[in-house]
Amino acid sequence: MTEEADKIFLEYVVKALVDNPNDVKIERTLDEMGVLITLTVNPADMGKIIGRMGNTAKAIRTLLRIIGMKNNARVNLKINEPEGSTRPERTEREMGPTNSAPTLKTVDQAMEDLKGI
Repeated sequence: MTEEADKIFLEYVVKALVDNPNDVKIERTLDEMGVLITLTVNPADMGKIIGRMGNTAKAIRTLLRIIGMKNNARVNLKINEPEGSTRPERTEREMGPTNSAPTLKTVDQAMEDLKGI
């Protein structure tokens, strides 16, 4: 397998996912930490690459790590965020519970609440 199998694989997968395959740019650099692949796509295609809750990006990263293990290399993927992009505000459900202290009730108070139902 070639040294740049990870780059070839990523290019194939990403171009299959996006609507603007000609805008896909992949840079591969090698340093003491391993291989860093930087991916740039058309801003309109970012959602397709990231996926719902980041699941598509996680899956791509996992597959790249597997390819890296076959070649005895540590492979990391960086997805460039387009200039001027803003992340949508996350809903409370996506963020999970807030840090505010919950209101605790005694058993008697809870029973009183249930009587009113």
